[in-house]
Parts: sequence; structure tokens; C-alpha cells
Amino acid sequence: MDISKFDSNFITQLVKDAVEEIMAENPEPVEPNYGIFDSMNEAIEASAVAQQKLLHSSMAQRQLYVDTIKKTVLDKQNLEVMSRLSVDETGIGRYEHKLIKNALAANKTAGTEDLVTEAKSGDMGLTLIEYCPFGVIGAITPTTNPTETVICNSICMIAGGNTVVFSPHPRAKKTTILLITMLNKALAEVGAPDNLITTVREPSIENTNIMMEHPKVRMLVATGGPAIVKKVMSTGKKAIGAGAGNPPVVVDETADIAKAAKDIVAGSSFDNNVPCIAEKEVFAVSCIYDYLKKCMKDNGAYEITDPAMVQKLDALVSNEKGKPKVEFVGKSAKYILGKLGIEVDDSICLIIMDAKFEDHLVQEEMMMPILPLVCVPDVDTGIEMAFKAEHGNRHTAMMHSKNVEKLTKMARLLETTIFVKNAPSYAGIGVGGEGYTTFTIAGPTGEGLTCPRSFCRKRKCVMSEMLNIR
Repeated sequence: MDISKFDSNFITQLVKDAVEEIMAENPEPVEPNYGIFDSMNEAIEASAVAQQKLLHSSMAQRQLYVDTIKKTVLDKQNLEVMSRLSVDETGIGRYEHKLIKNALAANKTAGTEDLVTEAKSGDMGLTLIEYCPFGVIGAITPTTNPTETVICNSICMIAGGNTVVFSPHPRAKKTTILLITMLNKALAEVGAPDNLITTVREPSIENTNIMMEHPKVRMLVATGGPAIVKKVMSTGKKAIGAGAGNPPVVVDETADIAKAAKDIVAGSSFDNNVPCIAEKEVFAVSCIYDYLKKCMKDNGAYEITDPAMVQKLDALVSNEKGKPKVEFVGKSAKYILGKLGIEVDDSICLIIMDAKFEDHLVQEEMMMPILPLVCVPDVDTGIEMAFKAEHGNRHTAMMHSKNVEKLTKMARLLETTIFVKNAPSYAGIGVGGEGYTTFTIAGPTGEGLTCPRSFCRKRKCVMSEMLNIR
């Protein structure tokens, strides 16, 4: 063909048409977003599509996805990066303890093995009761445990056949996006549906509200303060709320006092006291009180003895409503003492002081390594005070004692979801204690220690007059 007979415009259009035809047949690959969306509506719609695919996955495939999440988190480089970023971005907690908590969430969160089938057979046939997914779950996560909560909830929810849309705290945005991207990349490599875990690029109250109101979100899970828990409970949807606590410790004269002191310091200072299970106030009987304090100081506690300085401390870390100032939540004992003009070395991990039952630091959960000590005349008084100071949250409590009768009394009276005997508080979530772990401890809505079953519906399947072979 002699193209010289055609004008240049015709040739240009011909080439353009040919290129468009080739591009249509061979489009450029679109870079996957790995669960990160510009809008909450997009994140939810993608999650709904993914959940329908997950619904038709086998249990073996679900467990593969769970195992993939665990393996990804436990990769040394991934674990270190997410733990470091969590502390750097939020300014909360301690890197070395974030490593422990993230690994704990991966190692000890229950998977599909938790979904145990119930069966009933008889003359009328066979009935199965199984744990089945709700669908798309909307989960609100806190600044205090941003990675741990995402890891734990993702494992539980996907094991149950659900997908999850996270609405993280804005101050944990980078950390959450990093982790969710990391997990979705790993899931894609093992053939999982895209977008099992989603979130938005810019978390906000507005996006959280959209998530709570969206008709395709079938369940809401809030791990945070009382206000957000109350809000999800008022939506009319199935809601699981992990609310506040103010975990007390009682120490009586039968306890191993040196060990009790070491355990209390370790538990109360763990991740700078941000875990909701951590020791927040101590009630110790008078005959061992001074020795307990000495042993605590031998294990890294710094005692403020001047009442005026205690008042100054309280004013420093509390806002005008008596709540903890955000800028001090999860900060180290050394940092807080430095603001009071008290210089200490890195061995100091906890601040202690004598207190009265009615003192503000006893009654308010501060989420800082500040631990008031109340001297009581006897163990029964200590248990009664612990009951009142816990404020009916029924979250967590600790007791150091060898008196089984008194241990039983405290456990029955406080009715806490977690009751730890003769160990640091973190034994209650599996660090040095038996059992699975969770970072969503649902006191207000009653589920307690959440697990895959918590995020499932019980469904009944009946075969009449058949399959009863006895």
C-alpha cells in the first residue's frame, strides 16, 4: 500500500485506532490496592465481594489464610517494622513489649479449630449446630494496641468466614495501613480472595460513622473507650464492645511477697501500662505493706514519698475532667518523672506512692506506669475495696495469696472476665499462662474473651428420621 496517497491526519487516526485496539486486548496490569481504599463505601463494597468468595472456601482454605496471617506477622523483619512504627507513630508503649504482644497475637489467637460442631441424634434423626459467619464485620481499633488488635481480630474473623473492615484511630493510620497491606499481599500469594481485610487511607469519625451505618456491615466490634462502645451498641446491629477496666490487685499476708512484688511491677509496667488488663491499683494488708513496697523498689519501682509531689503528678497527667491526658498515655515512668524534675535511669519502669481508697489515681484508669498503693487492715477489706475500685466493669483483677478461700471470695465477688492468681496480669492473655489470647475483651456486651466463635452465628441443620444409626 502506498501510504503517500493518504493525508497525515488519516494516518495519525489509523495508528491511534490500532494502538487503542491493542491496548483493549492487552490492558496494562492495575496495581492492586491490597485492601486500602480512598472511601469507606469502597472498602465495604470490596469487603462484601470478598466475603461471598470466602463463604465458598473450604475450612482448610480458611485455616491456610489464618496460618498465612500468623506466618507473616512472625516474620522477623515484619514483626520488628510494625512494632517500631506502632511506637513511633502513636508515641505509646515500648518497642520490646510490642514485639511480645504482636507475636503473642499471632501465636496464640485461636483459628478454625475453635469452631466446634455440636450434634444431637435420636429417633427423630440428626441435628447439627454449627458456627457460621455474620458476613462483613466493621471493627474499630485503638491507638494503644493498633497492630495487636488488627492481627487478633483478622485471624478470628476470617477463621469464622467473615471479612473485616477496620476503622483505626487516626493516630495509628500509617501503622494500620502498613500491616493490612502486608497481610493482604501475603494472602494474595496463597490464593485468598482479594480484600479479606480492608481499611481507608484517611481514617476519621466520618468514616467510622459510615461504617457503622452501612447496610452491608452486619456486625460491629469496638475495642476502645466507653464512648465508642456505647455508640456501636446503639446502632441496632449486633455489637461486641471491649470496654474500660480498672484492674485492682489484692496482696494478703499468705502470699510470696517478693514474688508478688516482682509480678506486680512486671505486669503494671508492661508496655507502659496501656494493656486494659494491667494492674492499676494495689490493696495490700498492713502487716506486709512496707515489705511489699521495698521489694517493688528492688524490681524497678520508684516511690514518690512527698504528698505534694503526688498531687503535682496527678495534676500533670490528668485533664480538667479528671481523665488521663492523651500526651501521657503509654509514656515511660522515666519520661513522666522527668516532667516533674526527677531524673532516673532506665531501670525505673514504674512509679508508686501511698494512697487512700478515694484518691483520684486509685479510682481512675490512667493507662500509665503509675501505681497507687493502698494499705488495708485485712484481706477482706482489701477485697471489698478492690470490688468498689473496679467499678463493676468486670474486666480483670489480680490477687496474690495462698489462701484458697480468699482467692475464691474475690473471684466470686468481682466476677471479672479475667482473674489472675499469683502472676503478672499478662498471664491472663497467655504470656506465662495457659489458654488462647485476645485483645478484644468484651465486658459490656458479655462475650468476654473473644475468639472465632464470638464472630459467628449458630445455625441449625436438621435431618428428620435419618442418619441416627445407634
